[in-house]
Amino acid sequence: MQVSPDGRWEAGPGRVREGRGRGLPSAVRRAGLTSPWGRGAAAVVSGALPALAFPAPALWWLAHVALVPWILLARSARTNRRAALDGWLGGAGFILAVHHWLLPSLHVFILVLAALLGLLWAPWGLLVRVLLHGTPGAARCAAALVLVPSGWLMVELVRSWEYLGGPWGLLGASQWQVPPALRLASLGGVWLLSLLLVSVNTALAVLVAVPRARVGAVAGLLVCAAGGAAAWLWAPVPRPAGAVRVGLVQPGVIVDPEPRIARGEELTRSLAGRGVRLVVWGESSVNRDLTRNPAMSDRLAALSRDVGADLLVNVDGRHAGRPGIYKSSVLVGPRGATGHRYDKMRLVPFGEYIPLRSVLGWATHVGKAADQNRMRGTRQVLVPVGSAGGLRVGPLVCFESAFPDMSRQLARDGAQLLVAQSSTSTFQDSWAPGQHASLAALRAAETWRPMAHATLTGVSAVYGPRGEPVGGRLGTERGAAAVYDIPLAGGTSPYVRFGDWALYGAMSALGAYVVVAGARALRSRRAAKGR
Repeated sequence: MQVSPDGRWEAGPGRVREGRGRGLPSAVRRAGLTSPWGRGAAAVVSGALPALAFPAPALWWLAHVALVPWILLARSARTNRRAALDGWLGGAGFILAVHHWLLPSLHVFILVLAALLGLLWAPWGLLVRVLLHGTPGAARCAAALVLVPSGWLMVELVRSWEYLGGPWGLLGASQWQVPPALRLASLGGVWLLSLLLVSVNTALAVLVAVPRARVGAVAGLLVCAAGGAAAWLWAPVPRPAGAVRVGLVQPGVIVDPEPRIARGEELTRSLAGRGVRLVVWGESSVNRDLTRNPAMSDRLAALSRDVGADLLVNVDGRHAGRPGIYKSSVLVGPRGATGHRYDKMRLVPFGEYIPLRSVLGWATHVGKAADQNRMRGTRQVLVPVGSAGGLRVGPLVCFESAFPDMSRQLARDGAQLLVAQSSTSTFQDSWAPGQHASLAALRAAETWRPMAHATLTGVSAVYGPRGEPVGGRLGTERGAAAVYDIPLAGGTSPYVRFGDWALYGAMSALGAYVVVAGARALRSRRAAKGR
């Protein structure tokens, strides 16, 4: 089998030219993938498969093999255009599967979202085919082990832009409960995990489909395994720096604000006498600004005095003297609000604001899109907790815990404890609460700073500075208050120190490939003209 310059299959000696399924690899014909509709369905299903590695199924091991069918499909495409389409449809399937719990809120708009974001994988599908079609030699397969993961990482980087929905469902995030993977995250963040996972999948695809390159594929797998083992054995670890006792308050599913606040007060008072130094409430736990409502401020101050600890609440309301509604982490002590507050900077598209509302405002009529845009904060803030000896807390609100750069910046600024205040009550019976809580383990491992994930309705959880679980989780089935002795840590993780080097390495590899491929194409063109 040979491939023409335009990417079409051609007949070699004794071979049949491209027809309807003729001239294609026999495995493709046997799988019934010569039909455009059958192939399209296979692409969507192949793209959706990795979603099972995330909570709730949490089949973390599946992430090491889940991309193999998708890679093999793109590799077998008859044309470059078909490979790009396989990438697009697979990407749409991935987005639909990972975000399927948005369906009750977005309705038909989730199909539009999946189609638009799925386009990001079209160049990746093309890259897979260019590197692995036909019978590539060892050199091209070795390049694929680097470039296919690098291409995937660029897709994750682009879709991580907050205006495209943020970094939810990054492949590396599926490894949140695997200690060796968390050790790797401390070196290169979630990006390094994604890079290695896709490299493993690529090596397995080569092992299956390219017999002449199997030695190189096995070598690639061994390199990935050796890298993980070396990180586990020799990577630096955080040094212990004491502990702090923190209470998380999860009122449960209570729709009306006043009963929810009252339930939060009741649960908080149950923590009195238990030695807590900080009590954390979930996102939108208070529905009015404390500066404009001294009565509410006095209630919370009295609660702080009763428990003997400062309260970190979350206010969803208008600021005094500012237009618009903000979501703000506010610290309340025995004398009322301390003046330390953090206004949420990265908002959920459609959930908290509608991009280009004048054009896309119709989304409010087909789903549960925001009827009024929330306002953005302008900077990250460290909150010193007086009742915990000045403990420096770095607050994040809702899906900000998905952004590794935000927690990394807080750690660089001196945060000793990361806190995420969240509410996923709209998606109570879906995979979303478990997926969201799992992100705290990654952020803790990346930064060597423990992280508490406090919600209104679950899942609430705490993770130590290595990403290890601390105490039990508060699930979505109940409202409760829980006390955690959270280990603190000192030192600076390699990821905090050196940043997104895995991303830069992937960019450099792709840039070098483009330069080399361009130079070869130019030489070929000149040689053709000289004949």
